Amino acid sequence: MIMMDWLAKAMGLPDHFLSTSENGGGVIHTTACESTLFTLFVARDHLRLKSDTGSQNGHSTVSSSAINVSSMVAYGSKLAHSGVEKACLMGAVQYHPVGYDDNYSMRGHLLEKEIEADIEKGLTPFFVVATLGTIHCCSFDNLKELGEVCEKWGLWLHVDAAYAGSAFICPETRHLLAGIELVQSFNFNPHKWLQVQFDCSALWIKDRQKLDTVLHLDPIYLQHSKQDEIVDFRHWQIPLGRRFRSLKLWFVLRSFGVTGLQKWIRGTMDLAEYFADLITKSEHFELFRPRSMGLVCFRAKGSNDQNRALLKSLNEGREIHLIPAEIDDTYFLRLAICSTQTTQKDLDDVLNLMLRHLQKL
Repeated sequence: MIMMDWLAKAMGLPDHFLSTSENGGGVIHTTACESTLFTLFVARDHLRLKSDTGSQNGHSTVSSSAINVSSMVAYGSKLAHSGVEKACLMGAVQYHPVGYDDNYSMRGHLLEKEIEADIEKGLTPFFVVATLGTIHCCSFDNLKELGEVCEKWGLWLHVDAAYAGSAFICPETRHLLAGIELVQSFNFNPHKWLQVQFDCSALWIKDRQKLDTVLHLDPIYLQHSKQDEIVDFRHWQIPLGRRFRSLKLWFVLRSFGVTGLQKWIRGTMDLAEYFADLITKSEHFELFRPRSMGLVCFRAKGSNDQNRALLKSLNEGREIHLIPAEIDDTYFLRLAICSTQTTQKDLDDVLNLMLRHLQKL
């Protein structure tokens, strides 16, 4: 609880996510996929277990007894991680991906259009995943607009910031958190970009009472004399047992300090900008979109097939390893700066290596 409060404060998250607040708190999961599945379960069953009927936030709702899981709908960007759709499959709910604007951002009006259409079909919207730092190209959904739509219709808004969330330790990036006060849960992976060993996925909940409503199972063999005095994290996760993940988070925060981690994050973004400049100046390569955080999305000037062949050649060469993505029928390569050992010379070498492999095609 102390570590999660330290981390929340370092990232500038709202006080209502702190364990010292009236209802909030944080827990460490294994991965962002687990946190998405967990919050989907909570949102789904909390809605179904509601005893009240009538109206919610000015809009008509159905009684809990009439809600069938198969009619419930969750939403995420078409660029959301596959873990969102997987959570919906495991939760037996429908998943309706939402489009994006020219900046690859899911916007409020696009979400609301889907919600209204589904309600007309007799479906029950209940859960939205906003991505801050999409896996394809590190784009950012419009959190404020999505939050306002979710508040209007009474939907749970979960944030998946698995990769890019680490950057919020730097104040200059926090404009991307505009609307965070409207979020029900927020998750990112310190094990991706914040120097913490795998696995360590940080999840904060705005209202922990909803966990007690949905997941509080209390058989006699799990009861103990202090259960009314402490936060019992078996209600905050899928398994009962827990690893002591907060210890490695403590070591990183105490070793680097907030200023040290800020310096590290800024340094990796500077290196990514350096590589983006190399791509821009090259006559053989081009950026797919401007550098975002520590990620550079680029491609060889040519066809998708040529870029596929280049990636195959590079990865088979085993000197570097790149992962591709494809958006709107454009195939591109991705380079993320995550290592403490990366230098500008390494990035010069990467460009020269790619040129050599390109010439062989």
